[in-house]
Amino acid sequence: MLVVLAMLAVLATAARPLLEMSVQRAREHELRSGLRQLRGALDAYKKAVEGGQIRSSPEDSGYPPDLESLVKGVVDVKTPDSRKLYFLRRLPRDPFADPALPAADTWGLRAADSPPDEPRSGKDVFDVYSRSDRRALDGTRLRDW
Repeated sequence: MLVVLAMLAVLATAARPLLEMSVQRAREHELRSGLRQLRGALDAYKKAVEGGQIRSSPEDSGYPPDLESLVKGVVDVKTPDSRKLYFLRRLPRDPFADPALPAADTWGLRAADSPPDEPRSGKDVFDVYSRSDRRALDGTRLRDW
């Protein structure tokens, strides 16, 4: 009986790193998916501005002022009854962020006038990134994705 328990302990010890790696892989997949959804919605918003569906001023970049605008919707000026355009059903969360934070606060925001190597927020949302300092399984930093 003692030998069997020792073998089970060895197997459990060997399986733990595999389990941790599969959890990390799943979270990375969720992060990629969330980034893809958000960046697609930001691009769709920009196209709607360029197409004249969303009112903007000449000094605006054409990107949304915040992530919530993608979910709450914006008025389509081309429709007579002022219907809203929606770009996301819900905001995805950064899976590596604190679960107590609202979804919009889990992402780092980059304004259109900030450089790619030093992203900072501003009057619009040009891009999003993970705020996590962790490294992915391939060795890259998650915030560089």
